[in-house]
Amino acid sequence: MSYEEEAEKYYLKTGLKVPNSLIKAISLIKASAALANKELNLLDKEIADAIVKVSLMISEGKFYDEVIVDVFQTGSGTGINMNINDIIARHASEILNKKVHPNDHVNMSQSSNDVIPSAIRIASYIEANDKVLPYLNNLIKKLEELSEKYKNIIKPGRTHLRDALPVTFGQELYAYYDEFYNDYNNLKYAMDQILYIPLGGTAVGTGINSHEKFKDIALKHLREFLNIDVKSSNSLMRTMRLLSDLLLLSSVYRKIAIDLWKIGNDLRLMFSGPNTAIGEIDMDISLAGSSIMPGKINPITVEAIMQASSEVIGLDNANSYISLLGEFELNMGNPSLIYNISLQSLLLKESLMKLSDVVLPSIKPLEDRMKQLALSSPSLITVFSPLIGYDNAKKLYERIRKGEKLEDVAKSLGLDQETINKITDLNILVKPGIPVLKVKKDDEKEYK
Repeated sequence: MSYEEEAEKYYLKTGLKVPNSLIKAISLIKASAALANKELNLLDKEIADAIVKVSLMISEGKFYDEVIVDVFQTGSGTGINMNINDIIARHASEILNKKVHPNDHVNMSQSSNDVIPSAIRIASYIEANDKVLPYLNNLIKKLEELSEKYKNIIKPGRTHLRDALPVTFGQELYAYYDEFYNDYNNLKYAMDQILYIPLGGTAVGTGINSHEKFKDIALKHLREFLNIDVKSSNSLMRTMRLLSDLLLLSSVYRKIAIDLWKIGNDLRLMFSGPNTAIGEIDMDISLAGSSIMPGKINPITVEAIMQASSEVIGLDNANSYISLLGEFELNMGNPSLIYNISLQSLLLKESLMKLSDVVLPSIKPLEDRMKQLALSSPSLITVFSPLIGYDNAKKLYERIRKGEKLEDVAKSLGLDQETINKITDLNILVKPGIPVLKVKKDDEKEYK
């Protein structure tokens, strides 16, 4: 009976499988180890070449159906390491028509305790690089493009969901451009941190039962296979006992998810209506939003993104607990952590892609509605504060809130129409400056 067959009795049977990126990472580690052991004259050339051949086949997607151990297995990841050892040994034996041993040959100079911590970091890097980074970059470009396109469309600002001073739609989108740009840099930093791996540490990080030169030779081959600059940890023990660098990646994912949630919620509120709420934007959506209310259109993609973002945030919380598992020389949450990071990566990829390719291009600013709402904000009285003082402006705010027009209230200050028009020009109010001090008045009157 093979290891994986016997393991079914002991591991959970959830049907959840380890991500393909992890299988690829482990198989390339096996190929690199076989080449290193061959060069060090520790492993028979024929056996080494057969191991490399099968390992590379696995890295390209073959024999994935033979990876059967559940995600929820032993915390070290011994289950998935032994499963892949068995697959390689079985097919290498078929190639050579002689016995290739899963432990003595395939696992030579290795332990699950250094292979799996190395593999989950490589897999996490692949997930981030292939799924998240390019789609985050696309979103950044789209937000920058739209912030420029809509830079002159004025709308009301809101704080605490209450009327505030005007802003432009472009300014709001640029704020998100700037935030996601920071997310991009944070992600690049986190990805660099997980390139340090403990391969060669074997059982407890000391390198026992591996040749002194094994680590460097194996890493050289691994870099060539991956085309990724993986490096040896300064302390192999650190990356075996701690998952803090991977938790950093997860926390960056959490931040991206929070930013997606925030922009999604803002867009959803702006789209609310069409007749009884904010209704500042329209979206080109053809899919029915209700099974009973004909014609009703809902922000369905935005809501899907917000749900996915909530899941990413929850997975980060789970990863925090997983990183606490294990004592002394080894963490005990390796398989579940890489499963979560892979799922986070997929959810972020889909969310980033749908936001930049579907949601943002579908937005149609309702310019007249935006301007009307901006002009009706009682907070416009703020521009008169430098002239009449905060307390007097507060009294005028109440008059506007109760229905008086800003223009009529301003006239009660003794200002002429031309001056009022200059001070309350929305194009001026969305830029730095003190409008009342820029307007020259021939006859200043004291407000009482």
